[in-house]
Amino acid sequence: MKYSNPVIPGFYPDPSILRVDEDYYLVTITFEYSPGVPIFHSRDLVHWRQIGHVLTSDQQIVLENAWVSGGIYAPTLRHHDGWFYMITTNVSAGGNLYVRSRQPEGPWSEPVYVDQKGIDPSLLFDEHGRVYFQSACNGAEGEGIYQCEIDIETGERLNESRLIWKGTGGAAPEAPHLYKVNDMYYLMIAEGGTEYGHMVTIARSNDPYGPYEACPTNPILSNRSMKTTIHATGHADLIQIQDGSWWAVCLGIRPAAYPLRHHLGRETFLAPVTWTEDGWPVIGDNGHIEPVMTGPQLPETPWPSPAVRDNFDLPTLGLGWVFLRNPAPGSWSLTSNPGHLTLCGNSFSLHDQGNPAFVGRRLSHFQCSIAAGLDYEPLQEEEEAGLTVFMNGKYHYDLAIKQIHGQKKVIFRRTVGSLQTEQVHDCGTGPVRLKIQTDRNQFTFFLQHDLGEDIRIGSGETHLLSTEVAGGFTGIIIAMYAHAPSGKGTPAQFDWFDYEPQEETQD
Repeated sequence: MKYSNPVIPGFYPDPSILRVDEDYYLVTITFEYSPGVPIFHSRDLVHWRQIGHVLTSDQQIVLENAWVSGGIYAPTLRHHDGWFYMITTNVSAGGNLYVRSRQPEGPWSEPVYVDQKGIDPSLLFDEHGRVYFQSACNGAEGEGIYQCEIDIETGERLNESRLIWKGTGGAAPEAPHLYKVNDMYYLMIAEGGTEYGHMVTIARSNDPYGPYEACPTNPILSNRSMKTTIHATGHADLIQIQDGSWWAVCLGIRPAAYPLRHHLGRETFLAPVTWTEDGWPVIGDNGHIEPVMTGPQLPETPWPSPAVRDNFDLPTLGLGWVFLRNPAPGSWSLTSNPGHLTLCGNSFSLHDQGNPAFVGRRLSHFQCSIAAGLDYEPLQEEEEAGLTVFMNGKYHYDLAIKQIHGQKKVIFRRTVGSLQTEQVHDCGTGPVRLKIQTDRNQFTFFLQHDLGEDIRIGSGETHLLSTEVAGGFTGIIIAMYAHAPSGKGTPAQFDWFDYEPQEETQD
């Protein structure tokens, strides 16, 4: 079976994977978005479907102080003695924590905190009942990977944290995962920063605390300085499948064009792992990830394609929807007008470090058609509701209905750092259809009245919302939003939302 990378497209970075019998589970990072840490299920490593989120309650995920690309950092997913464990870092509140569940779809426990600093925490359960905890931090012995043992019931440290490896000299040694293979401990990390020099390196020892011997052919994965469509590969996790073969998931990016700039975010990729005669793993094709690779010898198990339209006729939002930080009470509802998503704007705008009325989904394709039906008659001056192409508070494009000088208008706003432009168009009463057409190079925005022709409102370049320009570690979210400077806005009724991937056309 041939498969195409990425296996999970869009803003799904820092993957961690495990196998339970014939089932595979995977989690990724969420930063300042909630619910936190989506969890996916697969039977063949290639086809994945989301089955839930790990962090869903106010106790599990606290994001009110989360800055841009703050909040929930890289997770690790492990299974031991019938329990699923997910360990992560909330860099904006509380530090390293883990939760557990008997079922991967939850419910998950309240968080248990670990008193060791750093990010990218990981766990190794050994056959003697010990639980080893690793994280990447700049501690008393310098920057690198630190380890301690913990009581898995309480999170209490059972010994002092110790530096076990500094890596090979690349910047930002992070993303540790410790494995025991053939009586040897293998410590795999990422180095080079999560940028174009990203890479995966590995070392081994006969003792979990080292000393660790670095692989003589490090890095074992890197796409740096290659002529390829995939770059910045790193932050990997290993898995052994039923037939004894090994596989890795990792993050990578797909720049849209040259000069290299990416706006979909860091995505999840899959690659085979081979072992050398002297016992070192090599990820992918001689250490490289390819766009098309040969998959594992497992029965192909595709899932049904997601529906193009969400009619908001279920009692809960679908698993693909996210909020910006913790949603403000009363900012959204599926019951106040059944069959609609109702958003009530508050004083937080898209520019603020707060929790605006905001319900979005990841942009996962270069070329797609996005549309929403909106019934909104703003009653207050300057209040608005519509669609946003959102990278962060300083970089986004918005198509919205807004009251200006007592009149209902259509606005198209481009916010690029300190620069902002806003075009204003007339708008009649009644529902409208807002539409965004995307390709690799630009977003184009349209308005439609009463099933009439699409009216082109404006466009914006994709590269101005790329990570290379906007900064941070996330990807673009397409969201419905509302804002009311007074603090309590006129309800905006979204009747439906469409997301339709399209085959890319060649220029």
